Amino acid sequence: MGTLKPLLDWFGAPLVQRQIESLKAGGADEVYVVTGNRAYEVQEAVRGDGVQSVINPHYKEGKSTSIKAGLAALPKPATTIMLLAVDQPRPAWLIAKVLAAHLESGALISCPRYDGHGGHPLIFAGSLRQELDRISEASHGVRKVMKAHADEINWVPVDSPIARMDMNTPEAYDLAKAEYGDLEGLA
Repeated sequence: MGTLKPLLDWFGAPLVQRQIESLKAGGADEVYVVTGNRAYEVQEAVRGDGVQSVINPHYKEGKSTSIKAGLAALPKPATTIMLLAVDQPRPAWLIAKVLAAHLESGALISCPRYDGHGGHPLIFAGSLRQELDRISEASHGVRKVMKAHADEINWVPVDSPIARMDMNTPEAYDLAKAEYGDLEGLA
């Protein structure tokens, strides 16, 4: 990509900061930003009340280590755990919709669904914390927990491809900015 993903420009600010803003506006009480590669550069872009930065020294071992680092920083009585990668930016309205559906349903797991496929953010009941803490790359990370509770997932229908957007190439980044801008952007 040429630039660290968290520091990519996202409508006039670093992507990580816009993601924090969306999470907070969507109803997240606390946001834990897990950093790895060039962590201190990313931490400089992390701002806001209720936002904590967590360094994952094991980031080279895969995404599951970042999830586990974030879990370790959460207060023990956390009742709701939302997972969202920085390269999967979501607008506040989508976060709010999935979070509200999760809280109203009392489900173990909630996940947006667009065009027959799951998306992000993923929301887990706090009771799944120990299972999440046991994930690894070898066991397919969060997918293992999702598969173990497949019949208990609260699928939240959405009418936007934003629920599945992922930016792994410069082309995907450009497409994501266009889609995001066309679908209410930062609102």
